[in-house]
Amino acid sequence: MTTPGKMVVISGPSGAGKSTVCRRILEDPRVRFSVSATTRPMREGEVDGRDYYFLSTANFRERIEKGDFIEYADVFGNLYGTLRGPMQAALEEGKDYLMEIDVQGALQIKNQGIPGLYIFIAPPDFEELRRRLVGRGTESPEVVERRLQKAEDEYRERVRYDHVVINDELESCLAEVRRLMGLVQDGESHS
Repeated sequence: MTTPGKMVVISGPSGAGKSTVCRRILEDPRVRFSVSATTRPMREGEVDGRDYYFLSTANFRERIEKGDFIEYADVFGNLYGTLRGPMQAALEEGKDYLMEIDVQGALQIKNQGIPGLYIFIAPPDFEELRRRLVGRGTESPEVVERRLQKAEDEYRERVRYDHVVINDELESCLAEVRRLMGLVQDGESHS
């Protein structure tokens, strides 16, 4: 009989490194990644079912009514959400189901009492976060400031998570997340 997997929710402010941590965690075959559903148009190079499940607004709303989502939100006029079915399938197969999700979505799930491991990835400090966001070179100074303001709001919610992991050095952050998930046994190499 397969041991059921667990849901793992990873959140944190933009620039904290959560996407990098999740990509590395997904190298483990015991982990399956949550693919979000959205109503936004598919972008060039994206694949339905890999990047997102692309749904019409009518279909998305119909699925909300049927209870198919464990969480969803309207983000700048597009709907985004996490489907319940893929999570249940992964857990039944004994896989850990990894969700990289914003704080609002994570707290929606937690407030429903859905059991899981809730991990907040935090930057060492806000000056380092600013340096990382500016260093990306992908956003205007105004957008960076908005992201920093949102990061402060999200940071206040960290106390609602099971664990806060400071990403001051990627490998040690990754090792700690793996340990919390039970992917590395004490004494086992973290490489």
